Amino acid sequence: MEAKLVAHVKIRSGTCIKVKAKVDIDAKSFAINLGQNESELALHFNPRFDSQGDVKTIICNSKTCGEWGMEIRQSAFPFQQGEEFKLFVCYDAQQILVKMQKGEELLFPNRLEMDTAEYFSIAGDLKIKAVRFD
Repeated sequence: MEAKLVAHVKIRSGTCIKVKAKVDIDAKSFAINLGQNESELALHFNPRFDSQGDVKTIICNSKTCGEWGMEIRQSAFPFQQGEEFKLFVCYDAQQILVKMQKGEELLFPNRLEMDTAEYFSIAGDLKIKAVRFD
């Protein structure tokens, strides 16, 4: 999956990242990653429209030493091909909360238990409109 944005910035516990983007009309999937680097991810948030055998499913995972953990799947799927969306990723040392625009929330444990993250990326079939770190 081609990276659209990679940011190396200190993200402390309590930080919320606001993402505004438009999904490509023929999108298969996109991903938002948060961690130390590509091999150490506290969160891999991967909505799949039709990718890797999944249809309209959100996959969340973590990665340690380049190895994926156990996937958590969510069937609530508020994303539409060709449409804009907003979401918030709220980072904490114990858990990461993803708030989606239609009120859906996904709580993912911070398996790496990092107080700070230093890597944020967005990849896949979308056009980024804005990213804000609060």
